[in-house]
Amino acid sequence: MATDATDQTGPRSLPSLPLALLPVVLTLGLLALQLFYYGDFTPHIPLICGLAITSLLGVLRGMTWMDIREGIFHVIHVSMPSLAVLIVVGMIIGVWIASGTVPTLIYYGLVLLNPSIFLAAAMILCAVVSLSLGTSWGTVGTIGLALMGIGAGFGIPPYWTAGAVVSGAFFGDKISPLSDTTNLAPAVTGVTVFDHIKNMLPTTIPAMLIALTIYLIAGYALIEPTETSLGAISQITDRLDQQFALGWVPLLPAVIVIVLALMRKPPLPSLFAGVLAGGLIAIFLQGEGLHDVFAYAQSGFAIETGVADIDSLLNAGGIQSMMWTISLMLIALGFGGALERTGCLEAIIQAIIGRVKSFAAVQSSAIGTAFATNMVAGDPYISIALPGRMYAPLYRGMGYSTLNLSRAVEEGGTLMSPLIPWNAGGAFVISALGLGIMSGELQNLLYIPLAFACWTAPLIGIFYAVTGLFSPRATDAERANWEKTDEDVLDLKDHALADTEAG
Repeated sequence: MATDATDQTGPRSLPSLPLALLPVVLTLGLLALQLFYYGDFTPHIPLICGLAITSLLGVLRGMTWMDIREGIFHVIHVSMPSLAVLIVVGMIIGVWIASGTVPTLIYYGLVLLNPSIFLAAAMILCAVVSLSLGTSWGTVGTIGLALMGIGAGFGIPPYWTAGAVVSGAFFGDKISPLSDTTNLAPAVTGVTVFDHIKNMLPTTIPAMLIALTIYLIAGYALIEPTETSLGAISQITDRLDQQFALGWVPLLPAVIVIVLALMRKPPLPSLFAGVLAGGLIAIFLQGEGLHDVFAYAQSGFAIETGVADIDSLLNAGGIQSMMWTISLMLIALGFGGALERTGCLEAIIQAIIGRVKSFAAVQSSAIGTAFATNMVAGDPYISIALPGRMYAPLYRGMGYSTLNLSRAVEEGGTLMSPLIPWNAGGAFVISALGLGIMSGELQNLLYIPLAFACWTAPLIGIFYAVTGLFSPRATDAERANWEKTDEDVLDLKDHALADTEAG
């Protein structure tokens, strides 16, 4: 079905571009004021103000509050599974510390790993686990937390460890067939999941190799064996051995979760099975009471070992530890829903689509739009779904496979979300890894540029678009499927791309 370049939205009236940009610019200004002028890393209120400004704009343009509210709660409803994962991961962290799972991983990591290759090993381990689980958040909140403890024992700055953890964890979220975002991107662009995964490899593999190389070099540069405090490592391992019953039994909860994931069981029940297994081991192996386990799942684990490094790592977890992040997600999702329902995001994307003049510009714009939506709306789902829906007819009109688009929104959406502190992904990483940003440890935001695999993949994707490498044209079978499923195909006869890309 062909659609005209000037009217892809049907009867819906969109705001003008300056009007659509107004709530975005004002909200970003309030965020900048809060974060950089006041030095207060609590973006909740600026985002609430942004939600109010956007809603007011919608009312002034003739929308009803009930209609805007429906859009807000629709987006929140769509993202409820992610909020549920946050709650379960909070429980896992508290219970797995009590069961000895996290302490055992830290202990053997300090004993067996070579400090110089730790960063590279951390990235690979998180990549394998996230590929198996299909959840970057589950990986960050479990294996990632243990790796933060190992890194601290080796004297590695936490932002370096966090960068390696994020690089590896979000690798699996991008190409695992069990991942929700990996299924969402092809769904909104009209391609199959496994074709989408295959088309992700040309950017994913080089990005991971680049990150691996940098982490290897950094490991040898950061840690000199003569400077590594073997005494400090010995103190940590000795105290862990005294406080917990270590061995293979405490590792069973992690094994159970991975096995269930490999059996393609849903992530949420699989993670909760890990909570139950950890609780049983905490009771029967570590000697904890049932009420204690409930308390750890609710409020987090608590211990005083006399070693500050251990206490700072192991006093963590619980549902309550995730409430800051969950409240931020709810507000950010509401803001994104208001922007979507009032047509602001669609108007901005339509303006971009009307100005691009080459395939390279279209592909770069799709990546950039997904990233910008992540920044403004704070939600990786909107950043994938909205640009995916809006750009797909343009790709079809140009004669390019929408596999290019599914890769673009995955890279600008999934991979960039943990690098935006007020985004759902970034807020979770900061909370789960205990980076202490809210306590003023702003230097730990350096994990953002150090998550090399996340931001190099989009750059590689833009390079491919400019050179034409790994940028497939639509096949006859794909075109036939467009006809069969009555997909929108943008009519380029009056478009800037008409003379260069159509066909």
